[in-house]
Amino acid sequence: MTQQTGATTRRLRRRGLTTAVVAGLAATGLILTGCSAPEASGDAPSFDFTGKDVGAMKEFGVGDTFKATEPVTFGLFYRDHEAYPLQEDWPILTALKKNQDVSFDVESAPRVGYEDARSAAIASGNAPDIISITYPGQETPFVSGGAILPVSDFVQYMPNFEDKVEKWGLQADVDNLRQADGKFYILPGVSEIVVPQYSYVVRKDIWDELGLSYEPKTFDDFQKDLAKVHKAYPDKMVISDEFNDPDPLGGALNFAAPNFGTTAGWGLSAGSGAWWDGKKFVYAAAQDEYKDLVSYYHGLVEDGLLDPASVTQSDDEAKAHFFNGDSLVISGNDQFLSQARNSFSEVGNTDAEVALIRVPGGPAGDNLAAGGRVDGLPGLMISSKAADKENFKALLQFVDWLYYSDEGLEFAKWGVEGEQFTKKGDVRTFTADWDRSKGLLNPGATKLLNVDGGFANGVWMAAEGGTEDLRTSMMLPETKDFVSSMLTKTQLATAPAAPLNELENEQAGLWKTALLDLVRQNTAKFITGDRSLDEWDDYVGELEAANMDEYIDMINGAYERQQESMKAAAEEAKADKK
Repeated sequence: MTQQTGATTRRLRRRGLTTAVVAGLAATGLILTGCSAPEASGDAPSFDFTGKDVGAMKEFGVGDTFKATEPVTFGLFYRDHEAYPLQEDWPILTALKKNQDVSFDVESAPRVGYEDARSAAIASGNAPDIISITYPGQETPFVSGGAILPVSDFVQYMPNFEDKVEKWGLQADVDNLRQADGKFYILPGVSEIVVPQYSYVVRKDIWDELGLSYEPKTFDDFQKDLAKVHKAYPDKMVISDEFNDPDPLGGALNFAAPNFGTTAGWGLSAGSGAWWDGKKFVYAAAQDEYKDLVSYYHGLVEDGLLDPASVTQSDDEAKAHFFNGDSLVISGNDQFLSQARNSFSEVGNTDAEVALIRVPGGPAGDNLAAGGRVDGLPGLMISSKAADKENFKALLQFVDWLYYSDEGLEFAKWGVEGEQFTKKGDVRTFTADWDRSKGLLNPGATKLLNVDGGFANGVWMAAEGGTEDLRTSMMLPETKDFVSSMLTKTQLATAPAAPLNELENEQAGLWKTALLDLVRQNTAKFITGDRSLDEWDDYVGELEAANMDEYIDMINGAYERQQESMKAAAEEAKADKK
C-alpha cells in the first residue's frame, strides 16, 4: 500500500470512549492506490435485474432488516481459522437461515495457505459468489482476468454501504481502491474510527515507582525516562524487543516512523517502500528521515537502553526476558497485556504490572500513520459470475445488510440479542454462557463467540463491527484509554494513486525484494553499530545499485499515468450524463 504523506495532515478528534482492537497487519501487494475518482457511485450505470431478483426485497433501504422473500443460497469461499474451525451447526448459520432465509454453499480453505487457495479458486473460473477475507490490494491480480465483479458499479444498490461512506467521510478512502479503469473490485471493511494498536508495553509498577510518564511528549523524553529506569535497575535490560522476523524491530519502527516523517518496519515491508513527499514518490529507506529514525535507535543501544539482540532475537526469547523480569519494556498491544499478566502470575511475580504508553511524538511531529479506516481492514470480493445468477440482487442486499448495516454489524460481532447477549440502552452484556475471550468480559462463561457460535469472525464481521460503538464495545478500560490518547495525534494523509500494470508489477516485485533485503540488513547493522552511520551515503549508493531509482521512477510514472486516466474517465462520465 502507499505510504502516508507528510505534506498534508488532518487532526483527529479525541473520543473519550475509543478503544483498540487487535488486528493483523494487512497483507498487501505492490499496487499503489490513490484518492481521485472519476465518478460517484450515483453515476454508476444502472443494472437490469430482470430474472436476477429472486429472493430480493422490493424495498430495501438504510436500516432495513434484510430477509429474503424466498430461501436463497449463496456460494461462500470461507477462511477456516484453526482457533475456531467451521461448524455446520454454528448459531450464526442457524440464525441467518431462520431470520434472513439465507444459507451458504461453503468452500473452505485453512487460514494457513488461504491466499493461495483463494487464488486457485478464482483462477479456476468457479469461485463462489462471496470471497471472504480479502485485504485491499489483494484483489488487484484478479482484475484483468475478469473473474471479480467491479463492485463500484453496484454500490448504488447497497444503501448501507453508501450511507456509511458518506456519514463517516470515507469517499476518498474508498476511491483509493480504484484501479486504473476507475472502478474498484473489493468491498472493504469500513471503520468509523482509526484504531491504533501497538506501542511499548512498560512495567507499570516500575513506572509508578519512578514517577515516569505514560504519555511522554517526544521520543527524546521517552529516552530520558528509559535512562532513569536504567539507573534505578542497572542489572536489567531496559528494552529487549520482539517482532524481528523478517523486519528487525519491525513493530517498534512501524509505530515510531510516522513521528520521524517516514515509514519503516512492518509499514515499509508490507507496502511498496515508496513515500509521498508532497510532490513525488521517494524511497523511504533512503530518506534523511529514515536515517534519523535508525540513529535514534542506535542511540538507545549506545546508551545501554536497548538490548542489541532486539534486532535478531525471536519473539519467544524477547517475551521470556520480559516475563522473567530480565527486561522491563517490550513492543506489544492490548492482547499482550493479558498475556503478560498471566505469564507473570505463572512465574510468581505477582507485583508486576503492565501498561501501554502513548507513542511519543518526534522530529516530524506527533503523528499517526495514514489510513486505518478502510485500508488494512479485511473486506470481500464478489465473483463476476454472481451477476448472472437469479439471486444476484438478493446477494447485494444481504451483503449490504450484514457487512454495513448497524444491525448486521452488531449481529456478526455480538450474536443474537437474547441468546448471546442482552442490551439495555447502549450497553450490551453477555448472557451467562457466552464471552468473547475466555475470562475477558464474562468470567465463568463456558462458550466463546467465535469457537462455539461462529460470531466475532472476520469472515462475517468486517472491521470489528465498524461503528465506534461496536469497535469499543468489548474492550478493556486501559485499551480505551490508550486509543483515546493516541487519537489526539495528527493522522497523515494518504498518498495519491500509482497503480502499476501487470508487466510493471512483475519487474517491481523483483526490485522491491532486492531493495528490502538491503534495507533489513543495514537497518539492523546501523542500529547495533555493526555499521557506522558515517557510511549512510555508501548505503544509499547500494540501494541505487539495486535499481532504487528505476523502481521509484516506475512508481512515479504510474502516478502520472493514473492522473491522466482518472481525468479522462471523469470527462467521459460527464459526457455520458449529457
